[in-house]
Amino acid sequence: MPAQFLLNLFIAFLWTTLKDEDELKMTTFFSGFIVGIFIIFLMHRFFGTQFYLRRLFSLIKLIFIFISELAQSSLLISKQILNPRWDLKPGIFTYKTELKGDWEITTLAMLLTLTPGSVVMEVNPEGDMFYIHAMDIEQSKADVLRSITKFERAIMEVTR
Repeated sequence: MPAQFLLNLFIAFLWTTLKDEDELKMTTFFSGFIVGIFIIFLMHRFFGTQFYLRRLFSLIKLIFIFISELAQSSLLISKQILNPRWDLKPGIFTYKTELKGDWEITTLAMLLTLTPGSVVMEVNPEGDMFYIHAMDIEQSKADVLRSITKFERAIMEVTR
């Protein structure tokens, strides 16, 4: 991945020098960088690794998924709070994750904790089981499980 980025910078500098302008312009360098992205995208399979901007797009996708889940769960929690009848049944459930590594597990735990209505209480020592507290176990367990699967796929796209 770093080799692709360095090659892209080299293509941009080469583009800037071969453009034969009187002064150095940032727009020329930027257009060379864009041309380099296109060239590296066409040739990335020869590097033996994935295209280096794919992780950036996956990270942006993860951020949008989090914002979407945050908005949906905030609306659900607001509706439950504003309901004149409090018919909540809080509870704890477990979830076995496919994620491996401290970074992936910590990211999933933080994303779930930041989403209203659920809190990751503990992760077992092996790091594959989450103990999650839900505000309303009957209704929000399915929503939390749906969010977890979305987060897991997006985290794996970013890290693997």
